[in-house]
Amino acid sequence: MLYLLRSLTPNQRSAVIASYLGWTLDAFDFFILVFVLKDVAQEFHTGVEVITYAIFLTLAARPVGALLFGLAADRYGRRVTLMVDILLFSMLEFATGLAPSLAIFLILRLAFGVAMGGEWGVGAALAMETIPPGTRGVVSGVLQTGYPSGYLLAAITYFAVYGLIGWRGMFMIGALPALLVLYIRGKVEESPVFLAHAHAKHGSGLVTMLRSHAGRFLYVVLLMTAFNFLSHGTQDLYPAFLQLQRHFSQHTVGLIAIVYNIGAILGGLLFGALSQRIGRRRAILVAALLTLPLIPVWAYGAGPLTLAIGAFLMQFAVQGAWGVVPAHLNELSPGELRATFPGFAYQLGNLLASPTAPIQASIAQENGGNYAFALATVAVIAAMTLAVLAACGKEAHGIAFVGD
Repeated sequence: MLYLLRSLTPNQRSAVIASYLGWTLDAFDFFILVFVLKDVAQEFHTGVEVITYAIFLTLAARPVGALLFGLAADRYGRRVTLMVDILLFSMLEFATGLAPSLAIFLILRLAFGVAMGGEWGVGAALAMETIPPGTRGVVSGVLQTGYPSGYLLAAITYFAVYGLIGWRGMFMIGALPALLVLYIRGKVEESPVFLAHAHAKHGSGLVTMLRSHAGRFLYVVLLMTAFNFLSHGTQDLYPAFLQLQRHFSQHTVGLIAIVYNIGAILGGLLFGALSQRIGRRRAILVAALLTLPLIPVWAYGAGPLTLAIGAFLMQFAVQGAWGVVPAHLNELSPGELRATFPGFAYQLGNLLASPTAPIQASIAQENGGNYAFALATVAVIAAMTLAVLAACGKEAHGIAFVGD
């Protein structure tokens, strides 16, 4: 794995680093909320189940951002579009910390979702089009570990400084990703594949692409719906479960979150690299099935240590499956819309899975506050669905990108 990363040129490494950090900091800004749901609810005199709709709104808005920023990146370039997107989500995160009312808070989280939705597709296209085909599996795992890396940063921040700065200060720290723009401006070059087509970008367009590849696009949307139900269903309300049902302290919740995000990072790296050898679909299938026997210890463990072990292993498997996604979706994408197709399909899956947190919160409330049951139910269904879709789908492992 390391020798493949060392084989990259300085420009290729810079593109990977920028894409990884963009997704890391985007995820950091998103996951701040999952640690402060209870506090935001208290601030605005409402219930946690109401604040979970902020998660729903963010996820539901992401396809809009994926489409707008993806089309911009396919027309104007990956590099400048990525910089604009990072500046936008950083400013919106800071503004969330100043929200004077619940209505404004929800509007800002909706707007943040648009900006968040744009980052993944643009960043992944920039990296995947810059690196050699033989390194896609490894780099795919690296890129996707940006998501648990961001969750890990949010957990560390919550553990270390929440008691000093409160929930508003947590969101204000989320403006720091804007500094990444300076790195991209100084170190990152435009995608060579984009440049190769820079004078021939007025091709068939999005509508024609969707018509020509309707079956593939629908399959990818369904696949990403299952992926998002699994990830959000095992992550977003897990801190709330630890706080509200297990009554763990802030420090215990933060430590457990740190532990399971380390597992997520390791899983993404391993399965991303493994997919280069055994194929994308097979790697996803193995990781999805691995989650099923882990659910009892993850949701019903006897104490903090058992739950931490279960959560570590669960996220190792969940994010292991996710580690394959950047390479898999970019390889399945039509070349002239590579910044749009993967990100838009991914975020449409997010839209369909966006009610995950409210659904789980409702299940928990209807069962006497039993978040463990709500988490386990969604995880089982999502993992089995993902396994079936992975087994039945197609892949384009190692396909050459025009301009490589």
